[in-house]
This record gives sequence, structure tokens and C-alpha cells, in this order.
Amino acid sequence: MTNAEGPAGLTSSAAGGTPKVKVVTSGVTLRRRVLDLSENRELLASLIRTEIKVKYKNSILGILWTMVAPAITLAIYWVVFGLLLKNGIPDFVIYLASGLLVWTFFANSIVMATAVIVARAGIVKKVSFPREILSIATVGSQSVYLLLQWVVLALFMVVLGHSPDWVALPLVPVAFFTVLLYAVAFGVLLSAVNVYFRDTQHLIEIFIQAWFWLTPIVYSFWHNVHGHGAAVLSWIYLANPMTPVVLAFQRALYGRPIITNTETKVPEQILPPWHLTSFYGLLGLSIIGGFVLLGIAIRVFSRLEGNFAEEL
Repeated sequence: MTNAEGPAGLTSSAAGGTPKVKVVTSGVTLRRRVLDLSENRELLASLIRTEIKVKYKNSILGILWTMVAPAITLAIYWVVFGLLLKNGIPDFVIYLASGLLVWTFFANSIVMATAVIVARAGIVKKVSFPREILSIATVGSQSVYLLLQWVVLALFMVVLGHSPDWVALPLVPVAFFTVLLYAVAFGVLLSAVNVYFRDTQHLIEIFIQAWFWLTPIVYSFWHNVHGHGAAVLSWIYLANPMTPVVLAFQRALYGRPIITNTETKVPEQILPPWHLTSFYGLLGLSIIGGFVLLGIAIRVFSRLEGNFAEEL
């Protein structure tokens, strides 16, 4: 058997008389990949619109289902935690939804983006375009759903008479950019790996479930983690990129660092008593980590996509 490597990073071998060409690496630089994605903005927008239309095709309510489903979910949470299983936290449904909605966006984006290259195999094998744009479009469509779900949350806040912390509200776009960055990075990376290892899309669903409970969404970071554990445990939690995001949304939307427990009538520190600059600082560090991860994801995707057609 004779192997030869050409200038484009192609390795060919003769096996049984049939030559096989394998792309070892892409000659396209990271900068060029980013520019290609930027130049295909219209394609990205078109893919997002198509994905939304296909999901709600022949549906009477159409995209309004994106608002109906969370409205029903929030109503159930309000009945369960507000009327039946009272935990003493005022407007707990708002506290829960502040983190839960953004987590659902993050989880759905990663799970769906992981499988998108395999699901769109027909397009990937026939049309030439930056394939990672499929993962990005999946995250984009989930972003649209999240924006509509925030409208539902806003309506619930009006009904319950719960106002956000207007001073802390600028945290929301920064936190949203942070989670968007990580969703795209993980989506691009895992979508390429899943082409070669199809178990990835199943393993990531299990991993996401574990990750959910390691993020302070249904419990308080400050009261249940910082208040009952060593300082090192708090830093481990803060190393989780979703922790600063969730804390920022809770601080801006729930907006009550200290609450008076409705059951015990005792004041409780439910959110970190940090100055807003601390929240921005944590988000800034997460954003730096997100850009590093995105760069790695694009490089890995670029290296692996050469054999997508063969693997699919």
C-alpha cells in the first residue's frame, strides 16, 4: 500500500484498486472562515426563516405556539409553587422563569444544533456553503422563540405586579450575548463531532440534564451554595459559564437580592449582594472564554468537514 500526501493536505491510498481520498485538514484560515460566515448573512437569515416556517407548517396558531407553551408552563409553576407547594419565596414563578427560559434556549440550541449536519445530509453533500452556518441558524431560530417567550414572562410580571430592577436591566442584553456565544460555539463543535460519532447527540442530552442541576435555576446560588458550602464550591459554580448568565437574568428580572420569606417572615439573601459591576465582570470573563471556545469550534469544524460527504 502506498500513501502520498499532496500540498492541499490530501492523503490517498490504494485499497483493492479503488483510490480513497481523505481530507486531513482544511487550508482555510480561521479568519477566512469567519469572513465566509459574515458574507453569508443573507443565507443565515433565510435558513432561520425557513426553519421557523417548517416547524409550524400547517399549524393554526403557527409561531404563537412558542408563546402558548411557556404561558401554560408558567401557569402550572404558579399554581404548584405559588398555591400548593409554597416555598416562601415571593413570586417564585418569576424567579424560576428568569433562569429557566434562558436555560431552555441554551439546551435546545445545543441539542438541535448537534444533530443538524446529519439531519441536513442531503444539502451538505450537494451544495457548497459554510456548513457551520446550519448550526448557527438553529441557534438563531431558538433565539426568536426565546424573545417571544420573554414577552410571555413580561405579561406574567404585569399580572403579578412584579417589576424588574430597572437599574440592572442592561444586564439582560449582555447575558443574552454570552449565552448566545456559548450556544453557537458548542453547536458548531458538536455538530461536526456528531458526523463521526453519532452517539454524541444522545450523550449530549444526558449531559445537558446533569448540567441543568449544576446551574442555580431552581435553587438559590447564594443561599443554597455559597451559604452552605466552602468558598471553593462557589468558584466551581461560577466557572460554569451558565451560572453568571442565570444570576444576571435573575438579578435583572426578579430583582430582589433580599426577600422576606412568606412562611417564616425572616429576611433571606436570595441573590448575591454584589454591586452590578461584579455581574458585568463575571459576564465579561465568560464572554472571553466563549470567544476562545468559538475559535476552537470553528477550527475543529474546518478540520473535520472535509470528509462529511463520505461519513454521511
